[in-house]
Parts: sequence; structure tokens; C-alpha cells
Amino acid sequence: MSPRERRAAGALAGIYALRMLGLFMILPIFSLYADVLPGATPFLIGVAIGIYGLTQAAFQIPFGLASDRIGRKPVIVLGLLLFAVGSVVAALADNIGWIIVGRALQGAGAIAAAIMALNADLTREENRLKAMAMIGMSIGLAFAAALVLGPLLDTFIGLSGIFWLTAVLALVAVAVVLWVVPTPVVSRRHRDAEPVPGQFRAVLTHPQLLRLDAGIFLLHLVLTATFVAVPLALRDEAGLPSGHHWWVYLPVLLVGMGAMIPFVVMAEKRRKMKRVFVGAVAALGVAELILAFGHAHLATLVGALMIYFVAFNILEATLPSLVAKTSPPDMKGTAMGVYSSAQFLGAFLGGVAGGAVLQQAGIGGVFLFAAAMVGVWLVIAATMESPRYLVSQVIAVGDVSRAEAADLASRLLAIPGVAEAVVIPEDGVAYLKVDAETLDQEALERMRQKLAWRAGMAETASGSG
Repeated sequence: MSPRERRAAGALAGIYALRMLGLFMILPIFSLYADVLPGATPFLIGVAIGIYGLTQAAFQIPFGLASDRIGRKPVIVLGLLLFAVGSVVAALADNIGWIIVGRALQGAGAIAAAIMALNADLTREENRLKAMAMIGMSIGLAFAAALVLGPLLDTFIGLSGIFWLTAVLALVAVAVVLWVVPTPVVSRRHRDAEPVPGQFRAVLTHPQLLRLDAGIFLLHLVLTATFVAVPLALRDEAGLPSGHHWWVYLPVLLVGMGAMIPFVVMAEKRRKMKRVFVGAVAALGVAELILAFGHAHLATLVGALMIYFVAFNILEATLPSLVAKTSPPDMKGTAMGVYSSAQFLGAFLGGVAGGAVLQQAGIGGVFLFAAAMVGVWLVIAATMESPRYLVSQVIAVGDVSRAEAADLASRLLAIPGVAEAVVIPEDGVAYLKVDAETLDQEALERMRQKLAWRAGMAETASGSG
């Protein structure tokens, strides 16, 4: 990656991380305020935790499409300002209703698709996956940091202070967008990074993609419901003061991140993706059952959370990979957009359902509900097809006619290891799926260089004209 590409990817990863940190910092502490906030009930606490997911799911694809029309940076800045306004509303709130309004506004600043599109504008095709990986890593690190920082900051600045801090972080992110992130010379649609309206029907009727959408929906439903109950279990059942909850979250997260690595390597390198994936779903269910029957004992809670986060991290890492492997090469952006919407909708319903079950059946009931949802997912996961071990690549092809595009696709498919190739003339790129183990990398690189030379010659001729 060039210095400009590294700067762009690093800055966009930081923006995404700051926003996710602000959204998740209340996750490990908010249910502890059920008996403090005026008007609060367990159900409304769950609504407040999850409501951001509803507005995020509703607005992220429209915001992404709007960024094609009015520009990436204006949409991202608008989204961050909405997030900051929501944080201020929640910080000033004196009852649960206004916190729900604030959290809904936070989610309405849905900039994920616009950030991915800007990232694609600012990186060359051959480096785009690296840049997306940087953003993906930043999301995981932000989530882990939020679980540790939430209880720590709550001790010093309280819930209102955390919301004020998230407002400041959003304004810092605005400054980064305006003065650190480069402005692209040209913005265009990238089918590997953003949704295309005409592809929604194909994606929403694809059986294997629907299984994966159901998976991320249930994963985040279970996560949000679980964390409606976990802080209460630690404080009220296991007797750990809320200011010390980070003592639990830090080690279980470190174990979860470290222990996931060999399983992900096994899934990808040894081509045992389905076995690892289904095993992780089963482990998630086991963790929920342990929580359901052992949440009164601190050691049992810690052990169950370790199992939970090992499984959770494996699933968070493998699900996007499965979507990329499964989606048609020119529909990856649309598939990921639908997938992300399912994720946020799951977070919303997890908060609502978790709060409702907590109010009716107590802490153990929430964990049993989560275990039942994982059971449903286990059936869905067990019936999915084993994935093809393909990775996405994008090659710039320049200005080509439809006839030339069809011929080029045939020539690309003739290269050993290229499993799928779609050339889109209006995009000027070829979207490929390749098998890394059998790919003739030299032949593909020769083709890439030939196409780059041709595009350069055409540009020179156009300039001379």
C-alpha cells in the first residue's frame, strides 16, 4: 500500500472504531442503571441498549447510496454529527425515554456503507482487501476496548459522562474526516464494497447467503440479550462490584482473541470452515447454558464467558469470510450490505427481547432464551453447504465495450485457479473469485499488467486528442 492508501485506511479505521466505541461502551454497564433512571424497567433498559440497531439497519444502506450522489465525506460528516447529537441528548437525559431517543439518533448516523465506499475510492483494486481488513480489525478492537473501558469510565464519570465522551469522540472523527482523510479525485460505485439497488432481489433470494444473514442476526441478538443480563449477574448474583467488572472482561476478551486464532487458521488454511463454524455455534450454546445454571458463581461466570468469547470471536471472523466466499463476485458489496443490516437488526431485537425476558423470567431466563436462539442457529448452520475456498480480487480493465468485456471474462476464466469472473464495462473493472492454492499468480499478474498498459495508452491517446 502506498503512504496515501495507508493514511486513508488508517484514518477511516480510526473513525469507524471511535464510533463503535461510543456505541458499545454502555453495553457492559447500562442494565445496572435499571433501578436508578426514572421510568426505567428491564424492558425499557433493553430497548435503550438495542434501539441503535434499528435505526442503523434502517439508514445504513440509504446513506451508502446517498454517498454516490452527494459525495462520501458530506454523508460521513452528517452521520457523525447525528451521532454526536444523539450522544448529547442521552447525556442530558433525566429519564429512560430521552436516553432511548438519544440512542436512536446515535444509530441513525449510519456511516458504515459510506466509509467502505470512500475506502474503495482511495485504494487501488489490488490493495482494497488490505484496507478493508484494517477497518475490520478496528471494529473488533473497539468492541473489546468498550467492554473494558465502559465499567472503568463509569466509575469516574458515570453514564452521563460516557455519553459526553462519545459526543467528543464523534467531533474528533469529524475533524479526521475533514483534515486527515484524503479527498478522492473521482468517486464511483464499487460493487465489491457497496450495495447496488438492482442486486437486492438476487441477494435476498440466495439460500446460502440467507443462512449467513440469519447467522449474524442471531449472533448479535444473542450478544445484546446476554449483556442485558451479564452485568446484573456479576453484581447481584456473583457479588462483584460494578467498578471491578473490567477485571472479568479484560482476561476473557484476551483469552477469546488469542484462542480464536488457531481455529480460524484451521478453518481457512486446512479448509475445515464448516466444521469449525458449526462447532463454534455449538460452543456458544454451551456457554449460554452454563450461564443459565451457574450465573450465581463468579468462577462459573468467568469460565462461561471465556467459552462465549472464544466462540463469538471465531464466528465474527468467519461469517464475513463466508459471505465473501458465497456471494457472486460482482455482488459482494450488496451481500455485505444486507448482512450488516441483519446484524444491526439482531442487536435491536436482542435488546428488546433480552429486556422483556429479564422483566418476566429474571437473569437465568435471559440466558435460557439466548441458548434457545443459538439452538435455532445450530440447525441453520448444520444445513448450510460447505463453502468453496475462494477469495475475491478486483482488476482494473479500463474502458471496454460489452463485447470486449465478455471476451476478457472468458480469458480470465481460462487462467488456472480463476473460478469466477465478471467484467462490468461501466465500472471498468473485473470482479474475480480465485482459489489461492491453484491460482496461476504469474499469469494473472501478466494479464493485470497488460490491462494496465492498455488503460494507460488509452488515457494518453485521449489526452493527446
